[in-house]
Amino acid sequence: MDELRELPVWALVVLPLVLLAQSTWLFIDARKRTKYYWFWGLWGLIQTPMPPLLYILFVRKGWKPGKRADGERKE
Repeated sequence: MDELRELPVWALVVLPLVLLAQSTWLFIDARKRTKYYWFWGLWGLIQTPMPPLLYILFVRKGWKPGKRADGERKE
């Protein structure tokens, strides 16, 4: 409980706003692209910055193992 007393007041205001904005964006965008939109929205509410980074890497960019940068598959 002492850790919360050490945080500045502005951090206690900004952090929930960042988490809520991140979660909302992830939920709305994932709803257009994937069926796991609830997962992305909930994960965005509890942690930052990994959920949006992984979402951009795996869902938005469409990275797949074995796929080259030019879009062709390796054989």
